[in-house]
Amino acid sequence: MLKVFADRGGTFTDIIVVTNNQAIIDRLSKHTERFLIVPLPNQEWVIVYKLLSENPEQYQDAVIQGIRDIMSLSSNEPIPYTEIQVVKMGTTVATNALLERHGERVVLIITKGFKDALRIGYQNRPNIFARQIILPTMLYEQVIEVSERYDAKGNELNPVNVEQVKKDLQAVYNTGIRSCAIVFMHSDRYSSHEQEVAQFAKEIGFTQISVSHQVSPLMKLVSRGDTAVIDAYLTPILRRYVNQVASQLPNVRLMFMKSDGGLTDAEQFQGKDSILSGPAGGIVGAVQTSKRAGFDLVITFDMGGTSTDVAHFKGEYERQLDAEIAGARMRVPVLAINTIAAGGGSILFFDGSSYRVGPESAGSNPGPACYRHGGPLAVTDANVMLGKIHPQYFPSVFGTDGNLPLDKEIVIQKFTQLAQDIALVTGNHRTPEQVAAGFIAIAVENMANAIKKISLQRGYDVTQYVLCCFGGAGGQVACLIADTLGMKKIFLHPYAGVLSAYGMGLADIRATRVGGVEQPLNQALIPQLMQLMESLETQARSELSQDESSGQENIIQKLNLKYEGTNSTFSIDFDSDVTAMQTAFADEHKSRYGFIQSEKTLIVESISVELIQKMETPEEPLITYNRPVKQAIQPVEIVKIFTADKWHDTPVYRREDLQPGDWINGAAIIVEKISTIIVEPNWQAILNQRNHLVLKRPC
Repeated sequence: MLKVFADRGGTFTDIIVVTNNQAIIDRLSKHTERFLIVPLPNQEWVIVYKLLSENPEQYQDAVIQGIRDIMSLSSNEPIPYTEIQVVKMGTTVATNALLERHGERVVLIITKGFKDALRIGYQNRPNIFARQIILPTMLYEQVIEVSERYDAKGNELNPVNVEQVKKDLQAVYNTGIRSCAIVFMHSDRYSSHEQEVAQFAKEIGFTQISVSHQVSPLMKLVSRGDTAVIDAYLTPILRRYVNQVASQLPNVRLMFMKSDGGLTDAEQFQGKDSILSGPAGGIVGAVQTSKRAGFDLVITFDMGGTSTDVAHFKGEYERQLDAEIAGARMRVPVLAINTIAAGGGSILFFDGSSYRVGPESAGSNPGPACYRHGGPLAVTDANVMLGKIHPQYFPSVFGTDGNLPLDKEIVIQKFTQLAQDIALVTGNHRTPEQVAAGFIAIAVENMANAIKKISLQRGYDVTQYVLCCFGGAGGQVACLIADTLGMKKIFLHPYAGVLSAYGMGLADIRATRVGGVEQPLNQALIPQLMQLMESLETQARSELSQDESSGQENIIQKLNLKYEGTNSTFSIDFDSDVTAMQTAFADEHKSRYGFIQSEKTLIVESISVELIQKMETPEEPLITYNRPVKQAIQPVEIVKIFTADKWHDTPVYRREDLQPGDWINGAAIIVEKISTIIVEPNWQAILNQRNHLVLKRPC
């Protein structure tokens, strides 16, 4: 049987398969240049495979093609679904649709008088000095204003004008729109009008109906409305993709990663839960492998082809209720991830006065210049120029037929030309490798600043944390990032290059329900909170399944607290003792802002209940010894890399040749089939007794 874990990223799709099928292992062992096969202690194997996310000349969907390649099937052969136990995956389909504004056509149905409420929003100005304000484009195409109204206390001021609503809905339906978002004033508490109009829309024939009190049952019309619109905009796109994958895998249990770091069955996967599907898998993978390695304070650093995601972990996953992604606001629980447009595919260019890195990305098609599709210079090309990436140690999946290595010659030509162009404009004569190093320095600074936002700027001493580095490009800049931040330890799991996919296999099923409260925190409120939590737990339990679980369940109850008259909330563990929650809130507020306001009343904005169903997870790789313990490891060759403004003779080691107890002093390169790790000068690489690679800066 096969267990498939996949992450469909912006540039590469990573696939991990856990299997006990000896026939598949025997077949793939003949193609070690494409597949990494690792034995596990329980008579199973892990197969690691990476392929381009977009390659329309060869396949329609990368995940399905990856499964076909691993099972040695042609494009015409049906996948033998009886051999697949489960497929767990994260996808960027919804994220890309949001970024590119290619979602479903949507009509917004809102209380009369609030037609422009979502467009007006909160009047935020990210750039306060901008003289021309460019508002984000709205996701909805048309608006229907409904004559209806409840007041804040639940009194019906105006019933729904049934005939007018039906007439307006039919008119919009006739224009071809099939998706609607219904958002009424105070419907988070008084939802009957939304339910009434939703029934009319269903009768007329709308296929996607996102109702705000179900999508985000919290106060604040704008954020609740934005979330409903996003759900209506993305869910149809997501459903089509899910159905496309499911049609290739009939009767196979298909699960998707949600933005909150939990898995859910495919039929329950919604647009509002999908925006951070891929990055969430990376956070789960980084946290769980770091905990297995003995690290409790973790900064996760995921550098892929298109973007870099960073997150902070101190004992529990950090989540936020309010998020803005690609100009769209949401109010659902998502992992607190800081994403910047800096990855291996980030385009490098000189604007006449300064170097620029991104935010535009070359993606996977055409990809960086070295991908042999006529792409522009990108961060990956800079590392090729510096000798930190060598074509012979990189997968040969490029060119028209997908079987050629990276093109180093075109990289040298382009950087040579770029250096000449810069010298002509500025008079600054730099070698091609110095130009490439300059671009890398800018990218590193951008990524280090992203980490500062989630750590130093929130009162955490980042030097006490381990930097868990992963993603296809993470190992190339790990030491440079740590140096910039003053961090002294870096952790790289054996599957660091595909850790987002591995995270799908380490994740649990999670079902979260949120309820609004907006009342002062006192002992008299506790029974009401407990009653509401029971209701939320019942709702969440309907999502859970008994299939393939370990039988263990956890329940996490949280309160979102804030000072009266403020909007800054902190998530605090629920406790029947009010004093304990007040103390916990004060500690958090003091750590974040440096002060407390004990004279102010604490308000319970909302509560959340999270049910966690533990899943069976893969074991760590089997440790093997290939040579006597006291015999030093030998490099496969000596190459030159350009770092610290000079060329270094640098040994190259294969990760599979390392064994516990090996020490490697930088500068060095450790190559894997799925990534490359650069050990900079003044750093040491140690393989510990758990087969984990730890980079340390000697004291």
